[in-house]
Amino acid sequence: MALSFDDVVEKPHFEKPSFRVNKKIFATLDQKNETVSLKLSDVDQSVFCSFDKSVIYPVSGAWGKQGWTTVVLKKVRNEMFQDALAVSYCNVTPKRLSEKYKSS
Repeated sequence: MALSFDDVVEKPHFEKPSFRVNKKIFATLDQKNETVSLKLSDVDQSVFCSFDKSVIYPVSGAWGKQGWTTVVLKKVRNEMFQDALAVSYCNVTPKRLSEKYKSS
């Protein structure tokens, strides 16, 4: 899904696949634990985490306070994951790329 966004490249990040646009990471995949970490704003993190903290929750420590958020792939609804992934992408990409993915 992450590779479907404009100008995204996949590169390793600490032995995990990361998805980047303009060298900025917006998602990392932990295949072993079947989770994805997304870069969200404080507000977006609060909104998504309010759904169910066993499905979407802040990464522990300082990274979580910077908006990094864990998504449990086995538990999350596909539509919610797509929305969160798009928000994460839009948070790091230039405006010219993000406009077509932003919800109205």
